[in-house]
Amino acid sequence: MPIVNSIISWLNTKRLHQIELFRRFPYEVQRETLTKLLQRAAETEYGKKYNFASITTIEEFQRAVPIIDYEGVKSYVERLRSGEQNILWPSEIKWFAKSSGTTSDKSKFIPVSKEALEDCHFRGGKDVMAIYTQRNPETEIFSGKGLTLGGSHQIDNFSTESFYGDLSAILIENIPWWADFMRTPSQKVALIPEWEEKLDKLTKEAIKENVTSIAGVPSWNLVMIKHILNYTGKSNLLEVWPNLELFMHGGVSFTPYREQFKKVIPSDKMNYMETYNASEGFFGIQDDPKSQGMLLMLDYGIFYEFIPAEEVGSANPTVLSVRDVEVGRNYAMLISTNSGLWRYMIGDTVMFTSRFPHKIVITGRTRHFINAFGEEVIVDNAERALSIACEKTHAHISEYTAAPIFMGDDAKGAHEWLIEFEREPSDLEFFAQTLDNALCTINSDYEAKRYKGITLSPPVVRSVAPETFFTWMRERGKLGGQNKVPRLSNSREYVEALVQIDKRLKGL
Repeated sequence: MPIVNSIISWLNTKRLHQIELFRRFPYEVQRETLTKLLQRAAETEYGKKYNFASITTIEEFQRAVPIIDYEGVKSYVERLRSGEQNILWPSEIKWFAKSSGTTSDKSKFIPVSKEALEDCHFRGGKDVMAIYTQRNPETEIFSGKGLTLGGSHQIDNFSTESFYGDLSAILIENIPWWADFMRTPSQKVALIPEWEEKLDKLTKEAIKENVTSIAGVPSWNLVMIKHILNYTGKSNLLEVWPNLELFMHGGVSFTPYREQFKKVIPSDKMNYMETYNASEGFFGIQDDPKSQGMLLMLDYGIFYEFIPAEEVGSANPTVLSVRDVEVGRNYAMLISTNSGLWRYMIGDTVMFTSRFPHKIVITGRTRHFINAFGEEVIVDNAERALSIACEKTHAHISEYTAAPIFMGDDAKGAHEWLIEFEREPSDLEFFAQTLDNALCTINSDYEAKRYKGITLSPPVVRSVAPETFFTWMRERGKLGGQNKVPRLSNSREYVEALVQIDKRLKGL
């Protein structure tokens, strides 16, 4: 193993120098990235439409090219799906990452170029390992295999020339042959579309391997881990894989799951790394376990822009490059990519925790908040407040969602929280009070609306039956992979459906 680690360390040295370059010179690297993107796409239909060939500065790019969301790119994507090429990006686009997002049941199909696969998604995975081994030179992680719990959708055809599926499925289909020897489960099992069948077969395969790392969404990995423990009769995961040392997580906040992972992996030597990757690209890596922020990866063929969250939806919002962002402010993120997304609003909001290097935390979704009464509660507020409430009541949360209770004739508005507890608080009313107080401390708008109960009444916290959220996701065909429970919504659509399932499971 020391020999293997030495070879890998040698291979990583050059890459680590490159990472250090954009840590020190973020604006210059980003400006160069934009220049290369524009030059590559100058002769595409989109490039000709907006005259990419004449653009020489970031400011000119911002003046010439409009900000778009999926609706703005959808017509181009539909043509790409039918086999047309050279529309958004010059190289062949035949892969499309299917994403339902978290605000709609409608599917999005995100183009994935060969450049995005090699220079973004796969580079992201390699950089995670480079950063990890740099910080842990005595690691034995390469003595075993990595377990990746991906999506539950196999690759399907739009036509003979184009294919779609979960991003994880696309990555598995295109993974280098040598990398396949370092992972589990087998490709055949990983691409099984039916979640529960895949879970059974994955368990039978993976328990035979020396698994040293796990990667994926925390919620679905917990489901997998509990299934493995039930199947093997073991009390914790280290009894199955004694050399397990790293969990690479992303997709949702790790905060509600941290205590549950400590329970099923009871080791102070276990390492956790957050990553920020999506169908649209690989964006960030937690390079320091002591720091919550993720290093924004600035040389993956993605040019970043940021809109102050309060200006999202305005006719002429302020748009900033990495040079002008401020620490502690909430921004909506725009990306221009080597798959042909141009000034595309991905729907996430982020906050910078530092500059030089540029590090971010994900704070929520541009459409994922509660603002029914002017309180502007975002996911980051919710996660922090729930963490405080759990700490003070010794509760553990599996899943949650929240929505407004709208004002009636004789009633003020409030928030309703549906929480599936791994460990219930001894006093649910005290939990609700603690949650309320924490939100007041964290969010001044919420505090103002709660002042003397003039606008908002205290939150209503409902403890739902075990498996409520799992049942809801299964009935919606959203099991596994990149599917996420919507945390906050201005609509009661999700809450009402979950309440009915909760009643059904409780026999009410």
